[in-house]
Amino acid sequence: MSTYTTTGLERTDFLLLDEQFTEEDIALRDKVRAFGEEVVLPVINDYWERAEFPYEILPKLAELGIIGTFIEGYGCPGLTRRQAGIVAREMGRIDGSINTFLGVHSNLCMGSIYILGDDDQRNRWLPALAKLEKTGAFGLTEPNHGSDSVSLETSARREGEEWVLNGHKRWIGNGHAGDVIVIYARDEADGQVKAFVVEKTDGSYPAGYNPEVITGKIGKRAILQGDITITDMRIPESNRLQNCNSFKDVNKVLAATRGGASWEAVGHAMAGYEIARAYALQREQFGSPIAGFQLVQEKLATMLSDVVQLQLLALRMSELQEAGTFTGPMSSLIKMTTARKALAICREARDMMGGNGLLLENHVARHVTDMEVVSTYEGTDSVQALIVGREITGISAFTNPKARRDKAAK
Repeated sequence: MSTYTTTGLERTDFLLLDEQFTEEDIALRDKVRAFGEEVVLPVINDYWERAEFPYEILPKLAELGIIGTFIEGYGCPGLTRRQAGIVAREMGRIDGSINTFLGVHSNLCMGSIYILGDDDQRNRWLPALAKLEKTGAFGLTEPNHGSDSVSLETSARREGEEWVLNGHKRWIGNGHAGDVIVIYARDEADGQVKAFVVEKTDGSYPAGYNPEVITGKIGKRAILQGDITITDMRIPESNRLQNCNSFKDVNKVLAATRGGASWEAVGHAMAGYEIARAYALQREQFGSPIAGFQLVQEKLATMLSDVVQLQLLALRMSELQEAGTFTGPMSSLIKMTTARKALAICREARDMMGGNGLLLENHVARHVTDMEVVSTYEGTDSVQALIVGREITGISAFTNPKARRDKAAK
């Protein structure tokens, strides 16, 4: 049984919001949707269960012309913020692992090189990444610094025309296998964060770069994350991204890619509702389809209402981004809301399907566990709430009460 159909998507777009899309937006939506349904969906459950990445899909993924999303030139499409969101929504509706690969490769790795590199560095790396001849990764998160990434401890020390890096990175998507990996480290000389490109040469990483795949995950199992120890790894000065001189520069990359998780959550929510609706129409209990039960209809109506709310939030977010008026607290409010509601929708869909909802062949279990992951990255639910709380009260809850009292007493 296929629960992913164009007809189903039209029902999900209950307020006809896609009618606001341009012809280019619609064409993009349709080709990404077709790729997901025809190329990804038939194979993803098997890869997900084995915890392996489906490299077989990369040639067709490259043909879509979406790699590099917002980047202009270098073989990249220069998508608008809404178009980049449409890509994340449509991929999320099919599978979160593939969407994460795209986010890591196209937005974070390529985005870092585009925003923080010089012209020579952009020309050196971006064209091959845009064609998926090489894959990329983005190394910011550390074992002790996730939401607190500004406090990263990986160090960099310059010795002549080389840099010596030491530290530990964790949860780095494709960090175990990427050909071009951007690693952020703190310069021992000035205490500022710098960006370095680690390259594979003849299939090998530089000495001192030691990645291991994190195993045992319950979500996003078809995209592998690396736990990376870095010991006296030497990187040439030519591989230091020349326009990264502080964490403020890192934030330029994060700001340019902010919102992808929210759009993905919309996709998962749409999938959860579509799967539940299709199942309810086919599943019979007590002599009739469960879609005719009052309780089931109330659940479906509530799910659809929440889906529409998330679609509206995502569209407004893209409008604010294009206007240059989108802020970090706005992003936190939207990420918190979309993640909470999308996770609830997927859980409700799984519950409506009973034991059948636990089977990968029915897809919804994958969306539930993938949404658990989405709820965590780009800032956990609690962190997003505290950012919004700080904005509306003027009081930061990130510092402890004693520190606030001491500051007030001065």
